[in-house]
Amino acid sequence: MKPVIDQDTCIGCGGCAEICPSVFQLNEEIEKAEVIDEGGCEIAGCCEAAEENCPVSAITLVGE
Repeated sequence: MKPVIDQDTCIGCGGCAEICPSVFQLNEEIEKAEVIDEGGCEIAGCCEAAEENCPVSAITLVGE
């Protein structure tokens, strides 16, 4: 599965980066989260938790 962040919805809380730092990071320039390793979900196994804990549902896992 591939994580996708809706940049228009993201509020830049950084929760996804805390839960799954190998896949997500907070871009401080734009104050939004971004995906740094699309394939990391398969290895890290934490993308589902990041998706579930996003307060504004900005993360979608494509290919589930």
